[in-house]
Amino acid sequence: MFTPATADQRFVLDHIVGIADLAATDRFAAASDDVVDAVLEGVGQLAAGEWAPLLRAGDTVGAKWTPEGVVMPDGFVKAYHDYVEGGWGTIGVPEEFGGQGLPFAIQTAVLDTLGSANMGFALAPTLTVGAIEALAHHGSPEQQALYLPHLATGEWTGTMNLTEPQAGSDVGALRSTATPLGDGKWSIKGTKIYISFGDHDMAPNIVHLVLARTPGAPAGTKGISLFLVPKYRLNADGTPGDFNDVRVVSIEHKMGLHASPTCVLSFGDNDDCIGELIGGEFGGIRAMFTMMNNARLNVGLQGVQVAEAATQAAVGYALERVQSARAGSASKESVKIVEHPDVRRMLLRMKAQTQAARALVYYAAAQVDRAALGEAGAQDRLEILTPLAKAHGTDLGNEVASLGIQVHGGMGYIEETGAAQFFRDARITPIYEGTNGIQAADLVGRKLSMANGGVFAQLIADMRAEAQDAGLIALIDACDEIGRGMAGLDADDKLAASYPFLTMLSVATCGWLMERSGRLATGDDAFSAMKRAACAFYVAQIVPEAMGLKAAATAKADVLYSVPAEAFAA
Repeated sequence: MFTPATADQRFVLDHIVGIADLAATDRFAAASDDVVDAVLEGVGQLAAGEWAPLLRAGDTVGAKWTPEGVVMPDGFVKAYHDYVEGGWGTIGVPEEFGGQGLPFAIQTAVLDTLGSANMGFALAPTLTVGAIEALAHHGSPEQQALYLPHLATGEWTGTMNLTEPQAGSDVGALRSTATPLGDGKWSIKGTKIYISFGDHDMAPNIVHLVLARTPGAPAGTKGISLFLVPKYRLNADGTPGDFNDVRVVSIEHKMGLHASPTCVLSFGDNDDCIGELIGGEFGGIRAMFTMMNNARLNVGLQGVQVAEAATQAAVGYALERVQSARAGSASKESVKIVEHPDVRRMLLRMKAQTQAARALVYYAAAQVDRAALGEAGAQDRLEILTPLAKAHGTDLGNEVASLGIQVHGGMGYIEETGAAQFFRDARITPIYEGTNGIQAADLVGRKLSMANGGVFAQLIADMRAEAQDAGLIALIDACDEIGRGMAGLDADDKLAASYPFLTMLSVATCGWLMERSGRLATGDDAFSAMKRAACAFYVAQIVPEAMGLKAAATAKADVLYSVPAEAFAA
């Protein structure tokens, strides 16, 4: 039984995001207390009533390829239409583009609820958010007028088409082409892989944003441009018209996320695929990062979603499953497994890690809003938080989903209980939208040096100013020392240390936010008691674990290259 995490979302919005400060501005004045409460309650009803009941069918039936296109399982089309009719896609979209203009942090909470109920399904609106961002920042007024109102409501969905079979994460190696037709239009030709919701039957049109090369374009990323390629070309009145020669060749047979069709798309098989340039020629990478940075926060949010779902399932099972007497008890009567110390340890760890991930991702989302308001330092803070939110958020989603199986015991390994689905669904999140190794490389290669180290130094200073626990202060100090030392390392040493350092800095940031949360959870209700317990557990037990990574975060790359590549096969 899925229950929206409304209380924790509201707490984080109040005490981590600072939603009242945002609502005090003209831009976000609509985000009043009653509106925020209504949004959280309303999307919770949709998620619990329509999206969560489809979770099992999404996994066992899944999206199906047909010659006419991808068909979703029964119930998905109606549930998605109800999402559109409810206006849930419009929450964070600016009013001039047909949205409600509420803060991105509120949109984050909406996607959190929907994804916790049905993570695979929620990928459809999540990807549309990225398409909206790209068009809002880089599209022409005509493109915005034609496409954004439909994307804002979710009536049409959007995709990102970056990856190609031969290129993988090396976007600069793509081969898709765009040839000018002389009327401002371009003939698009090529193949893209791993396109989430690249085709489905829930919307009358799908807007593909496609990276491609124009004739004579420079090699590498400098020669890439971005194109708007709808599944159906638009009629004069703006309605979907002729098919645009975009075909779904196949959908992947995946470990998880079966409700999300991951498509191989072929553009221009019949030389009749027409696209429009978004932004200037060769501006594809700049536009792509507008999509990618948004997507990376939302993938970090997927870690929160799956952790929430796995935790709820594990708690529900532990409160019902009766097995063995409690150790040390005079009674030999079997008790619910929630009474056993190790089960409580796992459940409290799941709670703490889920809440820490939510605090981290929402805090990053708040910087999107503060940057939009022109707040000094907000954009820089967002830049340094993005790799943390994406990588650590998804790492925690995997950890919590794995713990959920452990709480279920042998039944967790049986598909019918549903615990295994969360783990299977979660496993892709550290891989897509830039692997977590890429996030770590971004952190040490670009983000630490921003403003000559000033952005990193300000984050450290803010944490130091508020932290009280000695262990947390020690971790912050260690991150400061290691981070400043990165500037003097060569590339191999820096990258060899990048991932453990990212984890240390992420845990320090989460510890800072969780310690604050524990101080502010002053109520005498069950939620406040659990919040205090989860925060205390995090600071006392998880923060010290991160100190154990210091040796790895300061190790040289020598040992990694102490043997030839062929030795790995020995």
